[in-house]
Amino acid sequence: MKVDVFNMKGKKVSTVELPATIFEAPIKVDLMHQAYVRQMANSRLGTHSTKGRSEVSGGGRKPWRQKGTGRARQGSIRAAQWVGGGKIFTPKPLDHSKAMPQKMRRAALRSALSVKAADGEIVMVDALKVDEVKTRAMAEALKAVVGEAKVLLLIPENSAEYENVKRACANLADVKTLMASYLNIRDLLSFDKVVVPVAALDVIESYLG
Repeated sequence: MKVDVFNMKGKKVSTVELPATIFEAPIKVDLMHQAYVRQMANSRLGTHSTKGRSEVSGGGRKPWRQKGTGRARQGSIRAAQWVGGGKIFTPKPLDHSKAMPQKMRRAALRSALSVKAADGEIVMVDALKVDEVKTRAMAEALKAVVGEAKVLLLIPENSAEYENVKRACANLADVKTLMASYLNIRDLLSFDKVVVPVAALDVIESYLG
C-alpha cells in the first residue's frame, strides 16, 4: 500500500510503501477487542480496601457482662453493628490484570493498523520539526496536515528535537504524543488520525514486521 508523505506545512513531498504484513494484515475484530479489554483491565489499580472486624483497633474486652443488664449481649465494640466497627463483605485489593500472549497482542496491533490504513487514517510525514516550541505553531502545523481531528502523534526516539515537539503538543487537548515503540491498541482505537514520521515507520516495522 502506497501512501503520500507530507511535510509539516501540509504539502505532499513524496510517497512511501507501507509494509503489507503490518498495514494489510487480516482484520480480526475479536482479537482487537480482547487486547483492548486486557489493556483496560491491566490499568485498574485494584486498591479499594476496607477493614474487617479483625483489623480495626480497640474492642479488646467485652463491653458488659453477658446477662443481667437488660441490654442485648455484645462481645466487642468493634463488631459490625457498632460505629467504628469492622465491615462485612466489603472490597479488598484485587488483581484485575489479564494475560494475553505477545503474538496475539501484536496481531491485534497489526489488525488495528490495517483498519486505520484502509480508512485513510494513517498520515505519513517526512519529519517532525518545529521552528519554535509554541503550542499555536504546532496546532497550525497539525491542522495543515490532518485538519480537525483527534491526533495520535508517534515519536521515533527520545532526543532534543522530539522533546521540543512533545512540549509544543503538551497543551493540545486533542493531541497525544507517544513513542512508536509504545504503540498500543487503546490509543490506536481512541484517535481519529495517526501521524507517523517516516523514521517511526522503521521502529514499528522492527517489532511488528
